[in-house]
Amino acid sequence: MNLDKRLCKVQSMKFLQSIGILSLILLLGISCKSSNQSISGMQNLHKKWMLVEYKDFTKPELVKLEANIDLTKNAESPHRYTAKMGCNGMFFTAEFNKGKAKFSGVGSTMMYCDGRMKLEELFGKDLPNMNQYKIEGHFLTLSNSNGDKMKFVEQDWD
Repeated sequence: MNLDKRLCKVQSMKFLQSIGILSLILLLGISCKSSNQSISGMQNLHKKWMLVEYKDFTKPELVKLEANIDLTKNAESPHRYTAKMGCNGMFFTAEFNKGKAKFSGVGSTMMYCDGRMKLEELFGKDLPNMNQYKIEGHFLTLSNSNGDKMKFVEQDWD
């Protein structure tokens, strides 16, 4: 009888050890996954985004103008990006770090396109004031402390 009790105790200890090891492996797996997600969050920023919400413009108007911002990384100029708001090619410098954004040097080509200039003009004035970014699912939102926002969707998800 004594032998049976010892054998049962040894089996119980082995079972508890197995549970502890499995818990440790699971905990390590979860912590590695969350750190990878924050790295991929920055990588997910660097792609082409279609403007879907901005000021009083409707989504159909923005789609018709093919309004977009291209944050794809360029090895030769890592902080230079482009945009198009319906007429001219736009360019700017931007830096992104942990939800903070800094835009500067906004410029564009100088063509006139009848009925397509309002969005471009407003976007060019507002972009340097955007100082925060957030990625939620397939959406990128640029905003500032005044509550102004620009909402984009990944080009592939429109």
